[in-house]
Amino acid sequence: MDLKKQAAQKAIEYVHDGMIVGLGTGSTTTHFIELLGQKINQRELKGIRAVPTSDSTARLARDLGIPLTTLTDHPKVDLAVDGADEVDPNLDLIKGLGQALLREKIVEIHSVEFIVIVDESKIVPRLGTVKPLPVEIVQFEALAHIHWLSSLGCRAELWLGDDGKPLNTDNGNYLARCWFNELSHNGIEDPYSLADTLAKRPGIVEHGLFLGMATRIIVAGRDGLKILSRKKKIKDYMLQSNQPVL
Repeated sequence: MDLKKQAAQKAIEYVHDGMIVGLGTGSTTTHFIELLGQKINQRELKGIRAVPTSDSTARLARDLGIPLTTLTDHPKVDLAVDGADEVDPNLDLIKGLGQALLREKIVEIHSVEFIVIVDESKIVPRLGTVKPLPVEIVQFEALAHIHWLSSLGCRAELWLGDDGKPLNTDNGNYLARCWFNELSHNGIEDPYSLADTLAKRPGIVEHGLFLGMATRIIVAGRDGLKILSRKKKIKDYMLQSNQPVL
Protein backbone atom coordinates (compact mmCIF):
# COMPACT_ATOMS: atom_id res chain seq x y z
CA MET A 1 0.00 0.00 0.00
CA ASP A 2 1.09 3.56 -0.72
CA LEU A 3 2.91 4.99 2.32
CA LYS A 4 0.94 8.23 2.12
CA LYS A 5 -2.32 6.30 2.24
CA GLN A 6 -1.11 4.34 5.26
CA ALA A 7 -0.48 7.59 7.12
CA ALA A 8 -3.89 8.91 6.07
CA GLN A 9 -5.61 5.78 7.33
CA LYS A 10 -4.03 6.29 10.74
CA ALA A 11 -5.00 9.96 10.81
CA ILE A 12 -8.68 9.17 10.18
CA GLU A 13 -8.72 7.38 13.53
CA TYR A 14 -8.44 10.75 15.27
CA VAL A 15 -11.66 12.04 13.70
CA HIS A 16 -14.79 11.70 15.85
CA ASP A 17 -18.46 12.56 15.42
CA GLY A 18 -19.32 16.25 15.46
CA MET A 19 -15.82 17.51 14.78
CA ILE A 20 -14.84 20.57 12.79
CA VAL A 21 -11.98 19.30 10.61
CA GLY A 22 -9.41 21.36 8.69
CA LEU A 23 -8.59 19.81 5.34
CA GLY A 24 -5.12 20.43 3.96
CA THR A 25 -4.04 20.54 0.33
CA GLY A 26 -1.83 18.19 -1.67
CA SER A 27 -1.42 14.60 -2.78
CA THR A 28 -0.99 13.16 0.71
CA THR A 29 -4.00 14.95 2.14
CA THR A 30 -6.12 13.80 -0.81
CA HIS A 31 -5.94 10.28 0.61
CA PHE A 32 -7.24 11.53 3.96
CA ILE A 33 -10.07 13.51 2.34
CA GLU A 34 -11.15 10.49 0.30
CA LEU A 35 -11.20 8.32 3.44
CA LEU A 36 -13.15 10.98 5.32
CA GLY A 37 -15.71 11.12 2.53
CA GLN A 38 -16.12 7.34 2.66
CA LYS A 39 -16.63 7.38 6.43
CA ILE A 40 -19.25 10.13 6.16
CA ASN A 41 -21.13 8.49 3.28
CA GLN A 42 -21.15 5.14 5.08
CA ARG A 43 -22.39 6.95 8.22
CA GLU A 44 -19.40 5.78 10.21
CA LEU A 45 -18.81 9.46 11.04
CA LYS A 46 -21.67 11.88 11.70
CA GLY A 47 -21.95 15.63 12.16
CA ILE A 48 -18.59 16.36 10.52
CA ARG A 49 -18.02 19.78 8.99
CA ALA A 50 -14.81 20.68 7.24
CA VAL A 51 -12.85 23.85 6.53
CA PRO A 52 -10.87 23.57 3.26
CA THR A 53 -7.49 25.20 2.73
CA SER A 54 -7.77 25.70 -1.03
CA ASP A 55 -10.28 25.87 -3.85
CA SER A 56 -9.13 22.46 -5.10
CA THR A 57 -9.63 20.90 -1.68
CA ALA A 58 -13.08 22.48 -1.43
CA ARG A 59 -14.05 21.02 -4.83
CA LEU A 60 -12.82 17.56 -3.86
CA ALA A 61 -14.66 17.68 -0.53
CA ARG A 62 -17.92 18.71 -2.20
CA ASP A 63 -17.57 15.94 -4.79
CA LEU A 64 -17.18 13.44 -1.94
CA GLY A 65 -20.16 14.76 0.00
CA ILE A 66 -18.20 16.30 2.87
CA PRO A 67 -20.14 19.22 4.41
CA LEU A 68 -18.09 22.43 4.38
CA THR A 69 -18.04 25.37 6.74
CA THR A 70 -15.88 28.43 7.44
CA LEU A 71 -13.72 29.83 10.22
CA THR A 72 -16.22 32.68 10.48
CA ASP A 73 -18.89 30.22 11.56
CA HIS A 74 -16.52 27.91 13.45
CA PRO A 75 -13.38 29.76 14.56
CA LYS A 76 -12.17 26.76 16.57
CA VAL A 77 -11.15 23.79 14.45
CA ASP A 78 -11.01 20.57 16.45
CA LEU A 79 -8.51 18.85 14.18
CA ALA A 80 -6.58 19.79 11.06
CA VAL A 81 -4.85 17.17 8.91
CA ASP A 82 -2.31 18.06 6.25
CA GLY A 83 0.90 16.88 4.66
CA ALA A 84 4.32 18.52 4.78
CA ASP A 85 7.26 18.92 2.44
CA GLU A 86 9.86 18.62 5.20
CA VAL A 87 9.77 17.81 8.92
CA ASP A 88 12.74 18.50 11.20
CA PRO A 89 13.69 17.11 14.65
CA ASN A 90 11.73 19.87 16.44
CA LEU A 91 8.49 18.99 14.58
CA ASP A 92 8.87 22.21 12.58
CA LEU A 93 7.79 22.08 8.96
CA ILE A 94 8.22 23.40 5.48
CA LYS A 95 4.85 23.39 3.76
CA GLY A 96 3.27 25.02 0.78
CA LEU A 97 4.64 23.32 -2.31
CA GLY A 98 1.02 22.44 -3.00
CA GLN A 99 0.62 26.21 -3.54
CA ALA A 100 -1.80 26.77 -0.63
CA LEU A 101 0.47 27.80 2.24
CA LEU A 102 -1.39 30.96 3.28
CA ARG A 103 -4.80 29.34 3.65
CA GLU A 104 -3.22 26.25 5.20
CA LYS A 105 -1.55 28.34 7.87
CA ILE A 106 -4.73 30.32 8.57
CA VAL A 107 -6.80 27.17 9.11
CA GLU A 108 -4.14 25.27 11.01
CA ILE A 109 -3.38 28.11 13.41
CA HIS A 110 -7.05 27.91 14.44
CA SER A 111 -6.81 24.18 15.16
CA VAL A 112 -6.75 22.58 18.59
CA GLU A 113 -4.77 19.68 17.14
CA PHE A 114 -2.75 19.69 13.92
CA ILE A 115 -1.79 16.26 12.62
CA VAL A 116 0.78 16.02 9.84
CA ILE A 117 0.86 12.91 7.65
CA VAL A 118 4.06 12.12 5.74
CA ASP A 119 6.14 9.28 4.39
CA GLU A 120 9.62 8.78 5.75
CA SER A 121 11.27 10.67 2.88
CA LYS A 122 9.98 13.95 4.35
CA ILE A 123 12.02 13.60 7.57
CA VAL A 124 15.11 15.82 7.39
CA PRO A 125 17.85 16.83 9.82
CA ARG A 126 17.32 20.52 9.04
CA LEU A 127 14.65 22.42 7.15
CA GLY A 128 15.59 23.46 3.63
CA THR A 129 18.09 20.66 3.07
CA VAL A 130 16.00 18.95 0.38
CA LYS A 131 13.02 21.06 -0.69
CA PRO A 132 12.74 24.78 -1.40
CA LEU A 133 10.90 27.13 0.94
CA PRO A 134 7.81 28.53 -0.80
CA VAL A 135 7.00 32.18 -0.15
CA GLU A 136 3.81 33.94 -1.24
CA ILE A 137 4.45 37.45 -2.57
CA VAL A 138 2.33 40.25 -4.02
CA GLN A 139 2.35 40.70 -7.77
CA PHE A 140 3.47 44.34 -7.57
CA GLU A 141 7.22 44.52 -8.28
CA ALA A 142 7.49 40.75 -7.92
CA LEU A 143 11.07 40.56 -9.18
CA ALA A 144 12.15 43.10 -6.56
CA HIS A 145 10.90 40.70 -3.88
CA ILE A 146 12.77 37.84 -5.57
CA HIS A 147 15.96 39.93 -5.52
CA TRP A 148 15.51 40.64 -1.79
CA LEU A 149 14.78 37.00 -0.99
CA SER A 150 18.03 36.04 -2.72
CA SER A 151 19.92 38.15 -0.18
CA LEU A 152 18.87 35.78 2.62
CA GLY A 153 21.36 33.04 1.80
CA CYS A 154 19.31 31.22 -0.80
CA ARG A 155 18.65 31.14 -4.51
CA ALA A 156 15.18 32.59 -4.98
CA GLU A 157 13.14 32.22 -8.13
CA LEU A 158 9.70 33.22 -9.27
CA TRP A 159 7.63 30.04 -9.51
CA LEU A 160 6.49 29.63 -13.10
CA GLY A 161 3.89 27.29 -14.53
CA ASP A 162 4.27 25.01 -17.53
CA ASP A 163 3.23 27.93 -19.74
CA GLY A 164 6.14 30.03 -18.49
CA LYS A 165 3.86 32.44 -16.64
CA PRO A 166 3.97 33.06 -12.86
CA LEU A 167 1.71 30.77 -10.87
CA ASN A 168 -1.19 32.46 -9.12
CA THR A 169 -2.41 31.30 -5.72
CA ASP A 170 -6.11 31.16 -4.81
CA ASN A 171 -5.48 34.57 -3.23
CA GLY A 172 -4.28 36.15 -6.47
CA ASN A 173 -0.63 36.34 -5.40
CA TYR A 174 2.60 34.96 -6.88
CA LEU A 175 4.86 32.35 -5.33
CA ALA A 176 8.63 32.28 -4.93
CA ARG A 177 10.75 29.21 -4.28
CA CYS A 178 13.82 29.72 -2.09
CA TRP A 179 16.52 27.07 -2.33
CA PHE A 180 18.63 27.02 0.82
CA ASN A 181 20.41 23.78 -0.06
CA GLU A 182 22.43 25.16 -2.97
CA LEU A 183 24.69 27.83 -1.47
CA SER A 184 25.61 26.41 1.94
CA HIS A 185 24.21 22.88 1.52
CA ASN A 186 23.12 23.07 5.16
CA GLY A 187 19.57 24.26 4.73
CA ILE A 188 18.06 26.95 6.93
CA GLU A 189 20.32 27.62 9.90
CA ASP A 190 17.76 29.48 12.05
CA PRO A 191 14.14 29.00 10.87
CA TYR A 192 12.68 31.19 13.62
CA SER A 193 14.91 34.13 12.78
CA LEU A 194 14.16 33.69 9.07
CA ALA A 195 10.41 33.56 9.75
CA ASP A 196 10.64 36.79 11.72
CA THR A 197 12.59 38.49 8.93
CA LEU A 198 10.09 37.41 6.30
CA ALA A 199 7.11 38.47 8.40
CA LYS A 200 8.43 42.04 8.68
CA ARG A 201 9.06 42.57 4.96
CA PRO A 202 6.47 44.51 2.92
CA GLY A 203 5.38 42.55 -0.13
CA ILE A 204 5.94 39.19 1.53
CA VAL A 205 2.45 37.85 2.16
CA GLU A 206 3.32 34.57 3.91
CA HIS A 207 6.02 31.91 4.06
CA GLY A 208 6.06 28.13 4.26
CA LEU A 209 7.75 27.83 7.65
CA PHE A 210 5.20 26.21 9.97
CA LEU A 211 6.98 26.50 13.30
CA GLY A 212 5.69 25.17 16.60
CA MET A 213 2.34 24.30 15.04
CA ALA A 214 2.25 20.52 14.53
CA THR A 215 1.05 18.55 17.54
CA ARG A 216 1.50 15.10 16.04
CA ILE A 217 3.39 13.65 13.06
CA ILE A 218 2.33 10.34 11.51
CA VAL A 219 5.28 8.90 9.59
CA ALA A 220 4.72 5.97 7.24
CA GLY A 221 7.84 4.00 6.40
CA ARG A 222 9.03 0.63 5.23
CA ASP A 223 9.08 -0.55 8.84
CA GLY A 224 5.53 0.59 9.53
CA LEU A 225 3.94 3.63 11.12
CA LYS A 226 5.49 5.84 13.78
CA ILE A 227 3.59 8.56 15.62
CA LEU A 228 5.69 11.45 16.88
CA SER A 229 4.59 14.24 19.18
CA ARG A 230 6.13 16.93 21.35
CA LYS A 231 6.81 14.20 23.90
CA LYS A 232 8.54 11.93 21.40
CA LYS A 233 10.87 13.92 19.23
CA ILE A 234 11.73 13.09 15.66
CA LYS A 235 15.35 12.95 16.78
CA ASP A 236 14.60 9.57 18.34
CA TYR A 237 13.11 8.36 15.07
CA MET A 238 16.10 9.54 13.08
CA LEU A 239 18.53 7.81 15.42
CA GLN A 240 16.57 4.58 15.07
CA SER A 241 16.60 4.98 11.29
CA ASN A 242 20.36 5.71 11.17
CA GLN A 243 19.75 9.15 9.67
CA PRO A 244 22.12 12.04 10.43
CA VAL A 245 20.98 14.45 13.14
CA LEU A 246 22.46 17.97 13.00
